Amino acid sequence: MASKPAPPLTRTQELWLLACAVLTLVPAIQPAPPWLAAALILALAWRAWLWWRRATLPPRWLLNLLVVAGSVGVFLTYRHLFGKDPGIALLILFLALKLLEMRRPRDGLAVIFLCYFLLLTHFLNAQGMEVAGLALAALVVITSALASLAHAGSGVLAQLRLAVLMLAQALPFMLVLFLLFPRVQGPLWGMPVDAYSGMTGLSESMSPGDISRLIQSGEIAFRVRFEGQIPPQPSLYWRGPVLGNFDGRSWRASLAREKVGLPDTATSQPVGYEITLEPHNKTWLFALEIPASLPAGASLSREYLIQARAPVRSRLRYAMQSSPGAGHDPGESAVSLRRYLSLPPNNPRTQALAQQWRREATDPEAVIRRMLEHFRQESFFYTLTPPLLGENSIDEFLFGTRRGFCEHYASAFTFTLRAAGIPARVVTGYQGGQRNPVDGYLIVRQSDAHAWAEAWLEGRGWVRVDPTAAIAPSRIEAGLASAMPASEALPFMVRADFSWLRQLRFRWEAVGNAWNQWVLGYDPQRQREVLSRLGMREPDWQAMAAAMATLCGLLLLALTAWALRKRIRLDPTQRAWNRLSRKLGRIGLARRPWEGPADYARRVAQARPELAQSIQAIAGLYVDLRYGKLNGDAPSQRLRGLVSGLDIAVSK
Repeated sequence: MASKPAPPLTRTQELWLLACAVLTLVPAIQPAPPWLAAALILALAWRAWLWWRRATLPPRWLLNLLVVAGSVGVFLTYRHLFGKDPGIALLILFLALKLLEMRRPRDGLAVIFLCYFLLLTHFLNAQGMEVAGLALAALVVITSALASLAHAGSGVLAQLRLAVLMLAQALPFMLVLFLLFPRVQGPLWGMPVDAYSGMTGLSESMSPGDISRLIQSGEIAFRVRFEGQIPPQPSLYWRGPVLGNFDGRSWRASLAREKVGLPDTATSQPVGYEITLEPHNKTWLFALEIPASLPAGASLSREYLIQARAPVRSRLRYAMQSSPGAGHDPGESAVSLRRYLSLPPNNPRTQALAQQWRREATDPEAVIRRMLEHFRQESFFYTLTPPLLGENSIDEFLFGTRRGFCEHYASAFTFTLRAAGIPARVVTGYQGGQRNPVDGYLIVRQSDAHAWAEAWLEGRGWVRVDPTAAIAPSRIEAGLASAMPASEALPFMVRADFSWLRQLRFRWEAVGNAWNQWVLGYDPQRQREVLSRLGMREPDWQAMAAAMATLCGLLLLALTAWALRKRIRLDPTQRAWNRLSRKLGRIGLARRPWEGPADYARRVAQARPELAQSIQAIAGLYVDLRYGKLNGDAPSQRLRGLVSGLDIAVSK
């Protein structure tokens, strides 16, 4: 005998399924290829139009053709069908096309499961609060759609309430698993073949205009939490790549970096702090000059650049100690110093001026002072929009335009010192930062990018000289906004005005930082810290697994007890049925424990024929309410009324 086919989806169920598909697919439009994004929007609009017009769904042969065409498009786009990006693209394609053949509850379940799975893939590209909030909203809608398939007769609010209740019951288990499940080192949502070309920040080369363009970005480079008070602004030099090779226009870092030990900083007071570094796809780690410690697994180059073992492709938190007042190691080989004297043959006017100053000076420090006085006394301007420079960029800047940003001054200063026979190099990094008054973290943005110079002085080693301090001292003492005229275009977070918007952003960034620190940054080290505070002094995976199993078991028992108590106390249908048994028990017709509704009604009708019609009506209504054909307040009230009416008949 053939089974009865399942009923078609109701319009309410179709609307729930369309809503959960939209919430799941819309975030996937931006990272998808343009052709797939256009096809996705077209498919969603097509399915919404079919629902609105109650039109017939497209034939299966057309859908099969679209599946083949879409799969070929994915293959041509990615050159393979395996991996993260083509896999997500195929999921998007299949979900969009499944909406166009959605007829029965079985199709609805397939849509729901595809939505659940695709929802996870959003975290492969980003894990911020915005993504989590959108995923939570989509999760509620998807679960409501699932409830609509199981309880087709209930109202929309009842289905939404059931979904929220189910997710609320799962919340304690999620917290237990989050806290106690053994963490793995490294990012949870990441793949080794992912590309990181979109990350911005400093690079291993510097040309005129590079840093001034970077200044336009208000993106956060890293956050710093100091153990004590934040050091004064002029001492906040965050050291990055050191550039020693110059080709006449661009400065580049040396490819060979010799590893050295930490310098002697015993004579200065160290400053302790913790850095949360945003991913930048490079190996270097930023720290205050001069480092007195190294993060685990990191090394120190001869240029005092801290390097990680691998490029930083996920948010990284590491503890540091630095001694801002300490000097560099005065030991440097003659071969290394000659490298910091090499110059290209161009910029003849600057070379002639430097040699003249060297002849007139008594020592290298006199040349440095002469160069800084030249910047102060001549008409040099600090600007984000300097004119373009040609082949002899240093000559054109010093004797022509005299308008530039920090990279122009650091480059010209370093070139001039080399031309005067003084070893020098350019250091890039960040200078300063802005304290967030909400959480106390120091925020260093890309707009704090900076370049300065280092000169080699006999007996002292490498000495930092920042020519920007001679041109715009307020840049070093109070930040970029105080050094720039009002006509310069700056990110609004850098400018002195828009204070109320800045306060709002401070609060939002503080919340985002808490999310990063305690959710995305909940690594093995953070987990040990939290569990130690909770009483697990030496948490290992065995202890965490035992605690996790125990707490999950207790939660299951608590939820079971709550559900049983709620079922017994709050189910009006069951209460009315139990009341019927008690009333009939007064005449010896109480329901036996093993009797079902139909058998019980039949026995009562045989014993008291005058009650047959009433008891059959009550039993039938109870079966419909209890086993899914009916629900809601009106049928339940009717059942209670029938039971009350039967009470009057029995008493006669």
